[in-house]
Amino acid sequence: MELVKKVRQIMMDDRLMFVYRGIVTNKNSEALLLLLEKEMEHAEFGFTGRKRLFMFVLESLQNVSRHIDKSEHASMSLVVYSKNDTGYTVTTGNVIKREDEAALRTQLELLNSLQAKEIRALYRERLSSTTLSRKGGAGLGLIEMAKKTGNKLDFDFITLDDKLMYFILSKSVDPEGKNINSGQQKSIFKGDNIVKLERMMRDNSIAMVWSGHLSSDIEKQVLSFTETKMDEDDIELKVRRKVFSIMVESLQNISKYTPGLDVEEQLGMPVAMIVSEGTGMRLSTGNIISNNKIPSLRDKLKTVNRYDKNGLKELYRISLAGEEIKAEQTGILGLIDIARKSGHKLDYDFEKVSEDYSYYVLSVLVDVNGS
Repeated sequence: MELVKKVRQIMMDDRLMFVYRGIVTNKNSEALLLLLEKEMEHAEFGFTGRKRLFMFVLESLQNVSRHIDKSEHASMSLVVYSKNDTGYTVTTGNVIKREDEAALRTQLELLNSLQAKEIRALYRERLSSTTLSRKGGAGLGLIEMAKKTGNKLDFDFITLDDKLMYFILSKSVDPEGKNINSGQQKSIFKGDNIVKLERMMRDNSIAMVWSGHLSSDIEKQVLSFTETKMDEDDIELKVRRKVFSIMVESLQNISKYTPGLDVEEQLGMPVAMIVSEGTGMRLSTGNIISNNKIPSLRDKLKTVNRYDKNGLKELYRISLAGEEIKAEQTGILGLIDIARKSGHKLDYDFEKVSEDYSYYVLSVLVDVNGS
């Protein structure tokens, strides 16, 4: 529970929408792109703005993929989306060799110094060059970013040790797709903060955190990303279905108790998080709930946790059949399903955040290596 609170505070303080730590692949890149696209569709973001930021994300994910080379440091790659009063920021972080820093820095500084027509000319020049680098072809990936999204790119290099650097690339645009940052490394996300975020996720085995108002489209993309990650982790189909079903119920739990966007923006956005724990995955969600709904919900949670596997099976059958049961047992089909399929007790907490509302956290461990 303390981890969820810690992560929630970080997401609120930095206005983060989504953070993923792990290997970036062609397959999960699609899910990462769609998640941002759906978020922007519901934010009155202009078409030009969506297109420019989408292109930056596409190129930056490909840039990460080119540099990781499936190395032992590939899992340290980070993808971060954030939203503020003036637009969106997308940031990626990945490990590079220290020897590659100078050339990469020179390339970025050059791009930030050029005007749009000069970038187009450089692109044509590099495209026709007979000397193409192994990683991106004469730096075409970065030039493509600058050409399609506006030339200013924010970046930073953080020393990890005498052989490795952490390369951070960031882009901020307003609803019309115009640059918010100057490109002189004054990005909303400072390099040190990104490294701290990566280390926090590493130390706590966090794979993914999403935070924001839950719409049906966003729910689908969070689920899609979860499914893609399990597929790439070679989790067997039976277990993937179980985790997916529990995640569906957990997200619907958020929707059931949400007081609305206005209250969430004031007191705390919903959170969904995936954490590796032992041989399993811990799925955690958090959301604002009206205080007058807590007594009934707490009774339901206590009821579910009183039953063992066989008891939950029978309670589920009774609830599903609509047979008459005790009042405190009604309306808990989703909670029963989560506990029954996970095989573990439900962990929960209510933290009062105002006179009228509390932050409700629901967490459950799902065994991955096993039935």
